[in-house]
Amino acid sequence: MKKEKESTFTAKPERCSLCKGNINKGKTDLTLKKENVIISVKEIPAFICENCGEAYFTPEVSRKLDDVMSNLEKGELLAHPLAAGEIEFDKVA
Repeated sequence: MKKEKESTFTAKPERCSLCKGNINKGKTDLTLKKENVIISVKEIPAFICENCGEAYFTPEVSRKLDDVMSNLEKGELLAHPLAAGEIEFDKVA
């Protein structure tokens, strides 16, 4: 079995580009949608703004997320189904 390389954080931004807050190493979740298929990717290594929560990914992590999206588009992604609801904003009371 191939051993995963430890993620390297070499491209840390100095400040958040949205609010200029401080950036810290952490993990985040991301929801991806392709047509009627929605997946949630959990525990993604990222740099997170401590003020607004904006996430910044290294090029390595971005490439892995691109691979996830590509596999989703090809129907090659094996994921556990989750119960979820979807509503249209205009129809909310």
